[in-house]
Amino acid sequence: MGSGTLACGVKESVKLYGNNIRSSHVEKSRDDAIISALVYATSQGMSQTDSEKYAQKEGAKAAKLATRKANRVIGPIISFGWDFFEAVYHGGTFTEGFLRGTGTLFGTYSGGFMGEQRLGRFGYLVGSQLGSWIGGRIGLMLYDVVNGVHYVLQFVQLHI
Repeated sequence: MGSGTLACGVKESVKLYGNNIRSSHVEKSRDDAIISALVYATSQGMSQTDSEKYAQKEGAKAAKLATRKANRVIGPIISFGWDFFEAVYHGGTFTEGFLRGTGTLFGTYSGGFMGEQRLGRFGYLVGSQLGSWIGGRIGLMLYDVVNGVHYVLQFVQLHI
């Protein structure tokens, strides 16, 4: 029951929370697509059974698309959580973990977004991995700057 257990528990909680967000997003997209497909099918004069089949098909398409989109949102969140707790678990401070995780979050998202714009799904994969690495390093550099300024202020305060 040390810090490793705590870090693992929190990491699993983040994953469960992320999967819950993903699941609710997919279900909402499916429900919205089914409702609009039923309205469309009814307005076109389809029979009830044909309307239901059409709506289920449209709902499945919307769920598949929403799953793809949600994975691209959940990935950066999971990366943030992983880097945050990895930094804290390996002896870092809360601030170090937060800044590294935040850098990873923004790096993963922006790298994935830019990569997807240029090269599609493969670009997303490569861009998010590269952005994650670069963002994590930028977060650590920011932590070093904050930590350095803190020490300088303490030094100046002691010598005044």
